[in-house]
Order: sequence, then structure tokens, then C-alpha cells
Amino acid sequence: MPAADTAQIHPTAQVSSGAKLGRGVTVGPFAVVGNSVVIGEGTSVGPHTVLKGPARLGKRNRIVGQSAIGTDPQDLKYAGEKTSLQVGDDNIIREFVTINRGTAQGGGTTTIGSRNLFMTGVHVAHDCQLGHDGILANAATLAGHVEIGNGATVGAFTGVHQFCRVGRHAFIGGYSVITRDAPPFIKVVGHRNQARTYGINGIGLSRKGFSEERILSLRRAYRWIFRKGLTLPDAREGIRQEELATPDVETLLQFLEASSRGFVR
Repeated sequence: MPAADTAQIHPTAQVSSGAKLGRGVTVGPFAVVGNSVVIGEGTSVGPHTVLKGPARLGKRNRIVGQSAIGTDPQDLKYAGEKTSLQVGDDNIIREFVTINRGTAQGGGTTTIGSRNLFMTGVHVAHDCQLGHDGILANAATLAGHVEIGNGATVGAFTGVHQFCRVGRHAFIGGYSVITRDAPPFIKVVGHRNQARTYGINGIGLSRKGFSEERILSLRRAYRWIFRKGLTLPDAREGIRQEELATPDVETLLQFLEASSRGFVR
């Protein structure tokens, strides 16, 4: 039996005998749950949703409907090898979202954390790594191998180039095209080489419980890094001399120093 006794499966849904459904899972009309799909307790799968494995979804996720989750990667190198999707708990996946599994070349797994919101039409490509508490607004598109930090927001109709990173609590404005790393804690808007930073995401950080002192330290460090025309080592030294080396500032500096694609300035 693929489902726990308390799972509710609509008569028109198709659930593979190789799927495993936790307690309290609901599967809506005309949904398809494939082989090697594991769905955690309390998760709801809306109508016309396709879940393809290997994929493991955690608890209390809500898939509204008309989405394709765990489908094959859209990569010409993919030759049918076994890859997977891992999803945490309490995510909200709205209509027409597509999330692909990983590729062998990218580590084999697409990973999504917990408590994320995927608005209508979002696409998450193969081998992406998403943290917790993020928001991908309508039609945001992540190419392969993209990394999204905890608490980041990717605006509507924004595209993120493959292998780019979006730092924790970053805010990317709508209709942007990101081809370099978007730094943590910072607002980024623009198209490709014209994308630029627009200061610390102060309102967003305040809403997330950051104190005024933490935000002020980030604002002052931002000026050293992005507005004085300094190299990163010189900016780091200025930050040290001004005694701004808080854990948040260190997170920002380490993110920039680890960038292989370059970062938006």
C-alpha cells in the first residue's frame, strides 16, 4: 500500500505503488505521483500536479496545483541517470511551478529548504540549492546550479544565470537579469552588466528582526565596500579600523571574497 491509512487520494489521481505517502497527505483530482516519490505527513498535492521521483518532500508542504515537481533536468547532458530532488517542510508552491531534479555533473540533487514561497510560474532548474524562508515571486526563473541563501527574495520575472549565488536576505528587484553574484543583505536591481546595488535591504531586515544597530553596521560597511572604489582587501581594512567587523559584515565579506563569477556592484 503506497499511502498511510489516513492519506486521502482523489479517485481520479494516479499514485504509483512505488510512492510513499505520510499520514494526512491529500492528493487532489488528476494529480500524478510517480515511483520513488516520498511525501511527508500533512502535505497537500493539488489538482493536476505531477510529482516525479526520485523525490522526497517533507511535512506540511502545500502544492496548490498544476505544477510539475521533480521532473527530469532540462540539460542536454542528462542521459537518464538516477538523480533526485529534496524538499524540506512547510513550503508553499503555487500554480504552474516547475522544479527539476539534479544532474550527475552537478552533484545529482536539487535541494530546497523549508518555509519558502514559490509564487505562480516559478522555475527552479537542475542542481539548484535553496535555503529557508525565501520568496520567489511570480515567474522568477533560476537556471542550473544557482544557490539562494536563507531569507532571500527574487523578484517577479527575474532570471538568475547558472552558477550564480544570491546571498542570504538579499532582495532582487523585479524584471532583473542577474549574471553575477547578488550580495547578502543588499538590494540589487538591473539587467545583466547594468545590474547594480542599491544599498542595504533595511526594511526587509527590520521586518526579519534585525536590530537598528545591526542594520547600521551593514550600512557603514556597505559604503566601504561599494561606494569608495576600494579593493576588497582595502575595504576590509577600513572596516576593521572602524570596528565594524560584526558577524553580519563578516558574512558579507566572506561571500564576496568567495565569488568566482564576480558580484554585482
